[in-house]
Amino acid sequence: MELKQIQTLQFIRQCVEQRRVYWTYHVNMRMENRFISRRMVLDSAKSYEIIESYPVDKYLPSHLVCATHGSDIFHVLFAVDVSNNNVRVVTAYQPDKAKWSDDMKRRGKQ
Repeated sequence: MELKQIQTLQFIRQCVEQRRVYWTYHVNMRMENRFISRRMVLDSAKSYEIIESYPVDKYLPSHLVCATHGSDIFHVLFAVDVSNNNVRVVTAYQPDKAKWSDDMKRRGKQ
């Protein structure tokens, strides 16, 4: 993992651990139906691993993170707002086993 990605991951973890997190309208509408709670997202920060990055996303640079909570594996898309020292949870979902590698970290079955 390159230095910038390591620093970004540390920033995301720190924001989550210090509860500098905003939840978008979209994620509030979707998470309940996807059986992913805010507590799961917040409690799993130590397990985060950036699996995709979108540096020129619509509003802010964003990063898709793979996380584990107990035996559950899920993905969280974080928009990173460094200037305001917070992250925004854009979406969270359980990856489709048919579309992701066995470890759920790469698109496409390998």
